[in-house]
Amino acid sequence: MKDNEYPSVMADFIVVKALENGVSVIGLTRGEETRFSHSEKLDEGEVWISQFTEFTSAIKVRGKAEILTAHGMVKSGKDEKES
Repeated sequence: MKDNEYPSVMADFIVVKALENGVSVIGLTRGEETRFSHSEKLDEGEVWISQFTEFTSAIKVRGKAEILTAHGMVKSGKDEKES
């Protein structure tokens, strides 16, 4: 990677707070082919802090969680009304 190739991306962090047991946080690679690079399971109340890097281009969250970013907060998973 060249200096400053991904400067703004490299500064981005997300915080994932599990709202139920078994929330998955999955890192996906950057490059010609997107691949899974890391997977973590969280129990209710656990927090995962992750950073985008020259190797990580996307992060997938499966399950009910709060996701905090520099752009705000979103919730993943189904709302009780959707069930």
